[in-house]
Amino acid sequence: MAPTIKVIPNQKLYVSEPDPSWFGNGPNSSSDPAWTNENWLKSRFHFSFAEYSNRANQDFGVLRVMNDDLVQPRRGFGTHPHGDMEIVTYIVDGELSHQDSMGTKESLGRGSIQFMTAGTGVRHSEFNDGDEPLRFIQTWIKPAARGLKPNYGSYKGNPEARKNQMHHLVSNVKDSSVSTPVEINQDVDAFTSEIELGKKVIHELPKGRQAYLLCIEGSVKVNGHELHKYDACEITGTGGALEIEATGTEATEHGDLAHLLMFSMNEHPGSGRSDIN
Repeated sequence: MAPTIKVIPNQKLYVSEPDPSWFGNGPNSSSDPAWTNENWLKSRFHFSFAEYSNRANQDFGVLRVMNDDLVQPRRGFGTHPHGDMEIVTYIVDGELSHQDSMGTKESLGRGSIQFMTAGTGVRHSEFNDGDEPLRFIQTWIKPAARGLKPNYGSYKGNPEARKNQMHHLVSNVKDSSVSTPVEINQDVDAFTSEIELGKKVIHELPKGRQAYLLCIEGSVKVNGHELHKYDACEITGTGGALEIEATGTEATEHGDLAHLLMFSMNEHPGSGRSDIN
């Protein structure tokens, strides 16, 4: 049997545009031509988070938060705390500057990924110090254990590794059968791909696994189910082959491509959105 696919359309995502002062920012710019949004931040919440409270959309397996953030130039999130969470951030456009209480300070660009084991507690800030808008996908994952030692790591993206193929970015630190750029304290795998128009990638979802796939740019068909930019889908059922075809593309620095990000994990029956058929 083929996996079951439930499309989560962009129109069903909660859009948050918080007051700039909440995160230590000055007033919004009214004259900067580089800004693509009136508010400093436009965030699409895939799961219940912050001011968006929805009991029918609490999580998907061990995924607790997925926020698709668009941050305007010279704005960001001031220093704030985290604890007992694995945080994975994938940069789509622009440069994300990270600084934390462990002494880490770096900036990462398109296709890069960073992770943070918040564990017993860590403080960090995230900023767009550049002159162009920054877009990134931040995902919070429930850890396999509480009270872990805080940790940070990152990987600078390789466009050739993800072109017309699934690039395995994240795996379980306890899984010795694979080697990925990022390893976290949970049985989760993350993949990305940039696909040329009309081309396909095939991913075999093992039995007993479920997955959450986000169409970041362009449009794709996942086993015949159409996803456009910002749409996502829940993939459950018996495992099996996923055929992902690029049906629409966007111009990027590496060509015209469709772009996706997917997380897979052990099955958690009953998780996922219950307010979408």
